[in-house]
Amino acid sequence: MYRFLVTGASGFIGSHLVNALLNKGYLVTGLDNFSSSTNENLSFISDHKYKYNFTFIEGDIRDQKLCHRACSNIDYVSHQAALGSVPRSLKEPSLYNDNNITGTLNLLIAARDQQVKRFIYASSSSVYGDTPTLPKKEEMMPNPKSPYALTKYTNECYAKLFNDVYGLPTIGLRYFNVFGPRQNPHSQYAAVIPKFISLLLQKKSPIIFGDGNQTRDFTYIDNVVQANISSFLNASNKAFGRSFNIGNGQTISINLLVKYLNDLLKLNIKPDYKSVRPGDVKDSLADISLSKQILRYENKISVEEGLILTLKYFS
Repeated sequence: MYRFLVTGASGFIGSHLVNALLNKGYLVTGLDNFSSSTNENLSFISDHKYKYNFTFIEGDIRDQKLCHRACSNIDYVSHQAALGSVPRSLKEPSLYNDNNITGTLNLLIAARDQQVKRFIYASSSSVYGDTPTLPKKEEMMPNPKSPYALTKYTNECYAKLFNDVYGLPTIGLRYFNVFGPRQNPHSQYAAVIPKFISLLLQKKSPIIFGDGNQTRDFTYIDNVVQANISSFLNASNKAFGRSFNIGNGQTISINLLVKYLNDLLKLNIKPDYKSVRPGDVKDSLADISLSKQILRYENKISVEEGLILTLKYFS
């Protein structure tokens, strides 16, 4: 029976991955320090039919000894632990370097030493920067515009090195604006969809930074989970040492997003426009043809369907 380690297990993406892996009957170890998440995201485990397949370690990926212990007897590592948010990274670059880069390096070393079969990790579309070329393709030169984006690109470089030099099979997944249930809407740095939904449910105006014509490739969480599991079990050896776009392959403006949410909630609340934030990119759109080919990625749930499911959860 396969044994998985999921870092950031109590986070938004990590908790969904834990659930999906348990649903398949695998043995799962979760690792988290609750710095930007809550154990409420794992509350489903108490009623899960495979709850005894789950083990939790509370700890920090900046602790190298802990990383070695967590990777012991593990077949596959799913590395989701990281500090998110471009704006916060601009305020605290040292913290992001320490957590996202040093923490990932600790895990790579541990996975190498413990002879892990595959190391799948979360990267980000932010590595592309603000180049106007659309859609974003994996062969494009990264151009990070924030410390957060730079940490993700550095992780990709380290992962490729560990594949090429040490033979550790690594695959990076460049997430494009993931959304869905359990995503925190209350943080100052919350992602746009849960924050918009939370404000609209309170009959308050969502805040848009810029004119709202900027576009995003929003990706529902179930698609991201499928991409991760397929990377472990279905991806060919051609994927090792590389990074792949995980998106919807379609784009929507922030103005249109507000309108669509208003329509679903039968509201007509106008947004509040603020100045553009440093580090934000203008447009984002993923070319997902390579991930479909090599990772066998399936983008089954559309943005519209995902928004309905997310609204149902938050309502």
